[in-house]
Amino acid sequence: MNESRNGSVLSLVVFGLTGQRYALPLHTVERVFPMAEVAPLPKAPAIVFGVINLHGTIIPVLDIHRRFGFPPRGYGLGAHLLVARTSRRTLALPVDEVLGVREVAAEAAIPADTVLPGIGHVAGIVALADGLLFIQDLEAFLSLEEEQRLSEALETRD
Repeated sequence: MNESRNGSVLSLVVFGLTGQRYALPLHTVERVFPMAEVAPLPKAPAIVFGVINLHGTIIPVLDIHRRFGFPPRGYGLGAHLLVARTSRRTLALPVDEVLGVREVAAEAAIPADTVLPGIGHVAGIVALADGLLFIQDLEAFLSLEEEQRLSEALETRD
């Protein structure tokens, strides 16, 4: 896993989605804010919900329900946008709730391939006393084709 480690501790931003807990490494998360209006982005891949304008910067919003195989859904005013960086771009993820920052022992994070081979967007799984925590790998969230189609759609929008 490529999370930044503070000694033997992983700092994670934990969020809820359809009753399950997920996390992103803290160093990748820029901010969290209440759900905002999302504008459609023509010609974008199906995983792209649309875009937001964040202080003059156009940020793609990914439909993570679709990535996880859940039925697509609308997001109400109670939802949040979690803005995070990849090495290629900044993305926003609509989530049901943000549960805060949690530190877990690095050795507690089991590489996802050992449990669920082929699940490319999950970097690791942590077994907590009250359930599982799936650590997301935003670098692998979009396929190469989706990444290219998103870049083309954003260029066309400009």
